[in-house]
Amino acid sequence: MTVKRRQSRPNQRRNPPLVLHPCFRHQQIRTKTRTRRQRKKARLLQTSSSLSLFEQYVTYLLSIPGKTEESEESDSEKEEKSKKKKGKGKKKKERSPSPEIEFDDLEKFVMEPATQGVTVKCRVTRDQRGMDKSLYPLYYLHLDNEKKTFLLAGRKRKKSTTSNYLISVDATDLSRGGENFVGKLRSNLMGTKFTVFDNALNPERALPDMSNARQELAGIIYETNVLGMKGPRRMTVIIPGMNKDNDRVPLRPRNECDGLLVRYQNRRTENLIELHNKTPVWNEETASHVLNFNGRVTQASVKNFQIVHSKDLDYIVMQFGRIADDIFTLDYNYPLCAVQAFAIALSSFDGKIACE
Repeated sequence: MTVKRRQSRPNQRRNPPLVLHPCFRHQQIRTKTRTRRQRKKARLLQTSSSLSLFEQYVTYLLSIPGKTEESEESDSEKEEKSKKKKGKGKKKKERSPSPEIEFDDLEKFVMEPATQGVTVKCRVTRDQRGMDKSLYPLYYLHLDNEKKTFLLAGRKRKKSTTSNYLISVDATDLSRGGENFVGKLRSNLMGTKFTVFDNALNPERALPDMSNARQELAGIIYETNVLGMKGPRRMTVIIPGMNKDNDRVPLRPRNECDGLLVRYQNRRTENLIELHNKTPVWNEETASHVLNFNGRVTQASVKNFQIVHSKDLDYIVMQFGRIADDIFTLDYNYPLCAVQAFAIALSSFDGKIACE
């Protein structure tokens, strides 16, 4: 008799997976959480031990006398040095104001030579706003002090064959026939030679003794630049000499052949003072010609110059330079007066075809 074996079902697995009891599963999860907590505790212990070592090191350093003081001092010194270095680059020399100058008669003050040992510090402003002023701007001279005391005003005359500038002690009255007219600056056709006159009469209309004839206050010569090379201007200034009382020697020529420029050209230098602009020094770092204006000039310009005597190059008779687009500083010393210095500055503004 044959017995049939029961065949195993194909879907039935021979080794079924072990099923854990729910209590055992919970216990396994608890063991895992315990191991995680233990790891965190170990990390905390390591950090605490490292902190304790660091604290021990700090206490050791603090126990050494003079160590922290030196470090603190070095840090403070470093901060001070860094501040000083930063301050050196940012700080600029402030322009020293003009000394206190008082006067009762403005016209008399602008015509008298400066007091010996006193530098009169001024500021020139150029007003070229408007259609007309762009071609014929107005120029004003003030003392460079807190009050900004007005001294002179000047403008270029219209409809003139050569450049003519009127100088007045009234900023609102710049007419030739006005009562405030004190001087005039006239150039030649090329704009290379200028003559400064006072407000007296033309020699042709003056008295025979020339007592009321006009005086020539200065002659200005700009050297012609034939080769057209770029560089600083060269100028010569001739002014009347001074007498023993430090007053200007009056020079009233009867005609043009006896004026300052002709006398200088013919080497008739009696009672004349010859001045020249100081030669600038070439600076390789800035690749430009420089002069020491002692902080009074802050911008480069062809118009910047210093006038000195050949016998004493350190004595600055006059200096003029730009500090803004339309603002310039003008400082003058004895033997110049305000009208002479202002006229010399006006000559530098005039266009010079043969000098550029």
